Amino acid sequence: MTEETMTLEVTRYRPGHDREPRTESFTVPYRKDWVVLDALNHIKDRIDGTLSYRWSCRMGVCGSCGMMVNGVPKLTCAAFLRDYRPGPIRVGPLANFPVIRDLVIALDDFMEKLRRVKPWIIRAVEKPVADGEYLQTPAQLDAYKQFSMCINCMLCYAACPVYGLEPAFVGPAAIALAYRYNLDSRDEGYRLREPVLAIALAYRYNLDSRDEGYRLREPVLSEAVGVWECTFVGECSVVCPKGVDPAAAIQRSKLAGATDWLLSMIMPWGGRR
Repeated sequence: MTEETMTLEVTRYRPGHDREPRTESFTVPYRKDWVVLDALNHIKDRIDGTLSYRWSCRMGVCGSCGMMVNGVPKLTCAAFLRDYRPGPIRVGPLANFPVIRDLVIALDDFMEKLRRVKPWIIRAVEKPVADGEYLQTPAQLDAYKQFSMCINCMLCYAACPVYGLEPAFVGPAAIALAYRYNLDSRDEGYRLREPVLAIALAYRYNLDSRDEGYRLREPVLSEAVGVWECTFVGECSVVCPKGVDPAAAIQRSKLAGATDWLLSMIMPWGGRR
């Protein structure tokens, strides 16, 4: 009996070697329980060991195996071959990112944007460790839990037409993570502007010398290439494998920013803290 097979059309690109990306076809065995990542591993192990791509956990947790599958951003560890029969399956690097080699993209821009929104708990003054944890109620946890599920897979950036046209846009995942910490009852990083606290926080977190101490999350989100750059296409939420809904985070951040601006006009001593 002839073994069932499928064809993968894989984007290949080696800077300094290729003038532009090209497509190479590979025939792989078809297995009902195989995902696209299994097929890529088969190619690398059995056919062409020079094929380059990222992967790690194979369980939809690490977020490193994101690629374009038939033109749609997908985690290749969750894209089953059976859903693409009879094929062929087109596999390429995530859209909107520079390509390092084959299916490997450069992460520098995303990592810089992640750093700017400071996705960690910021406190003006930390309480002593001996005093125990910062406690939360179940309701306080539920307020931000959905937005904490982000695995930094960058599928949302590949799906976002705004980021494709304006690379300076902070982007869906970074904004969703900023929103997640803004909602966290333990966090005080939304709007700390006082000079004394700014200096203390700069020292406490050893902030980058390029970063002004008072520029915490709100100014980053409210700048021209922050939340207001988003035109609410919503594709980021469609492709998110964890149901984070970054589009909702962006729209809610717009509302919070607009509310605070209005309050600052009515009450110059400040809006939300």
